[in-house]
Amino acid sequence: MDRKDFLLALDEMLELDAGTLTGDEELTSLDSWDSLAVISFIALVDETFGTVVEGEKLAKAKTVADLLALVGVAVAVAA
Repeated sequence: MDRKDFLLALDEMLELDAGTLTGDEELTSLDSWDSLAVISFIALVDETFGTVVEGEKLAKAKTVADLLALVGVAVAVAA
């Protein structure tokens, strides 16, 4: 899964319009980023990548880009 696909999956998970997230958003600015979203994110990562996100690292995530980095999805767009 590439960056664009993962952002679209996050849009869907957070019940946002497709293409809303760019990666620069602060998680605290997203009304739908709550405890249920955290659990949904963990499930999404497990289902998509077959890996478990460490709770301690997830708790330190401040931006959507931090979430991308947690799962190893390239944050920067290739030039």
